Amino acid sequence: MFPAHTVESAPQESRPAMQALADASGGAVPDAVARLAASPELLNGFLSLSASFERSTLDPLSREVVITTVAVRNECHLCVALHTGKLRKLGADPALVTALRERRAPEDERLAAIRAFTLDVLATTGAVDDDTVKDFLAHGYTERNALEVVMAIGTYTMSTFANRLVRAA
Repeated sequence: MFPAHTVESAPQESRPAMQALADASGGAVPDAVARLAASPELLNGFLSLSASFERSTLDPLSREVVITTVAVRNECHLCVALHTGKLRKLGADPALVTALRERRAPEDERLAAIRAFTLDVLATTGAVDDDTVKDFLAHGYTERNALEVVMAIGTYTMSTFANRLVRAA
């Protein structure tokens, strides 16, 4: 089930994205991309949304905290590993990485606030109470950032679910 496609075997609409990723990584297509390529809509949709999230107003460390929180919650081991690597490249404190992976709040209050907000949005399917929003804003985040968290949750829920479905390694 869900074979890993090559650029040549993938549906035509998946090929440009696969080729671009292969070119960027020295010729290799990541396993998840090779498997998700069976659905150009999902592959291209995820890549587009992910790129949009990378352009959001959230700082890079906060973005990775949100993504890692979703990946850990959804038990996508591939995503947890990938985003642990991204956190390390950003110079994140090892204690932050450990806390996120162990489902604990980080010591950094601002990063703990975005993690808690992400989990609250997930738990309430967006119906967070006013105090939760006020607490998030009190840590230097904005209403725009709150909506960007929702965007990330949608984007990375799609990714984590799809990666688990196709058993991406």
